[in-house]
Amino acid sequence: MLTHAQVWSAIDRLAERAGLSASGLARRAGLDPTTFNKSKRITPQGRARWPSTESIAKALAATGASIESFVELINSGGAPATRPVPLLGFAQAGAGGYFDDAGFPVGEGWDEIAFPGVSDEHAYALEVSGHSMQPAYRDGDVILVSPAAPIRRGDRVVVRTRSGEVIAKELKRRTAKSIELSSLNAEHGERTLAAADVLWIARILWASQ
Repeated sequence: MLTHAQVWSAIDRLAERAGLSASGLARRAGLDPTTFNKSKRITPQGRARWPSTESIAKALAATGASIESFVELINSGGAPATRPVPLLGFAQAGAGGYFDDAGFPVGEGWDEIAFPGVSDEHAYALEVSGHSMQPAYRDGDVILVSPAAPIRRGDRVVVRTRSGEVIAKELKRRTAKSIELSSLNAEHGERTLAAADVLWIARILWASQ
């Protein structure tokens, strides 16, 4: 029998897997920031309040998760099956032969790392080296990247230019002509790229920190 606690626990773990709080997940999904707060799970009269199917659907879309992975979170009590995803050093990502023109991992030279509940079959991981992305990501952190996940303003993304440069930034604004990016490190300024100069852009879903 599906229980109230199971569903809310699955939402909490969905948020955690995306590196978000419950309110952060609601905000990313375009909902009122308090939608998934613990105070909203019980009515003032003490009755259980269930999340709506619409809010769950929006949360899944915002995190790039499938309904199957959400069911896994419900059934397994938060221990979804892991699967290996390709792993590459961030510094290597700009070299040729590791990605196709759509930003999907290809070729040899990839290692592997296990991640739980990854629904994007083309997802891959990049290992950070150096200190240029602090404090968001530190040397040795591993970030999970999804080429298939929808991208919204405020998301952290990996961008590859046609010249072969690969950078991790926060998406500030995107138009038909340009992409505006904010740096993850306050010592580096904002950057604007012409859309024609960007080969692909993919969302960072999670980071091991």
